[in-house]
Amino acid sequence: MTVRIKVCGVLHPDDAAAAVDAGADLVGLNFVPDSPRRLSLAAAEAVCQRINGQAERVAVFRDAPWTEIERVTRRIELERIQFHGSESEEEVEMVDLPVIKAVRGADREAAATYPGALLLLDHPTQGGGRGERWNWTEAAELIAEGYDILLAGGLTPENVGEALEALGDLLPWGVDVATGVEGEEYRKDPAKLVAFAEAIRKVEQGR
Repeated sequence: MTVRIKVCGVLHPDDAAAAVDAGADLVGLNFVPDSPRRLSLAAAEAVCQRINGQAERVAVFRDAPWTEIERVTRRIELERIQFHGSESEEEVEMVDLPVIKAVRGADREAAATYPGALLLLDHPTQGGGRGERWNWTEAAELIAEGYDILLAGGLTPENVGEALEALGDLLPWGVDVATGVEGEEYRKDPAKLVAFAEAIRKVEQGR
């Protein structure tokens, strides 16, 4: 099994290209209003065009009104939508694209609430976007039960191998990183992107 890599919070077409070159399978475009990584439509369009056909493009929302989701999806070509707030099952099912739903930690009740979504497991209390690590071993039970998950929360090139090894014989559908591969001003660092991907492949090769 190949662990897919999602690089989130990409701000610039060059960063998106560097992520793809390093091995990213998905690139996240942030539309959360209070996020320092929030993109304008024009900036998001430029990022999407740069990696068209090379990686899945994912728009990230948090408790956004439907008008905002429509504003983005009408303009930007996307492969997935990510919901990172308290969206209901009904709201998640309203979109026509495949959905990633973020939940806090390995919450079995929350996982069962979104049966059709790919689950992103982030920090249980801090939420997403802060680069805070947590007890990743808790994710193993959900994987064992057949859930497809993206492991997130404080992952870096230095610890992503540790996080995967903590899951024992299981591997997640993928991993999600933002802060852990950034340099200055939230720009993605090409060297960190490569190191992150190499750490994942090293674990895979050892299985």
